[in-house]
Amino acid sequence: VGTSNGIDILRKDLEALNVWSGKWQMSFNVEKCKVMHFGKNNAKTEYMMNEHKLDEIKEEKDLGVIISNDLKVGRQCDKAANKGNQILGLIKRTIISRKKKVILNLYKTLVRPHLEYCIQAWRPHLVRDIDKLEKVQRRATRMIAECRGQM
Repeated sequence: VGTSNGIDILRKDLEALNVWSGKWQMSFNVEKCKVMHFGKNNAKTEYMMNEHKLDEIKEEKDLGVIISNDLKVGRQCDKAANKGNQILGLIKRTIISRKKKVILNLYKTLVRPHLEYCIQAWRPHLVRDIDKLEKVQRRATRMIAECRGQM
């Protein structure tokens, strides 16, 4: 919403949602409704729903993906890398075998899904974020006996 006309339209849409929810007896939990402003030139307008001011947030987690108002994905990369490292530590402590086939299967099954979860939505593009994720991959590679010392 970049203009005062757009702000009015959004406010009318929120009012229409309230009318619809009342008609169908499906009220919104206004405490869970939030506003996130994007962009530097945003007017940061306050919005109301059922006469309750919607809270302004800078970051929201939805379906495991962290969305921030600056659209940077550093926190998501940190979360994915930390989870991957936790699981690699668990593998290192509990699995005796260091054969390539075993470690590779464990990595693909347990670690990689955390690194790639919803990557289409938060694809890292900064070098530091990419390095965080690749560091987890290098750690997994070092766990394989045949690959030690080849990097």
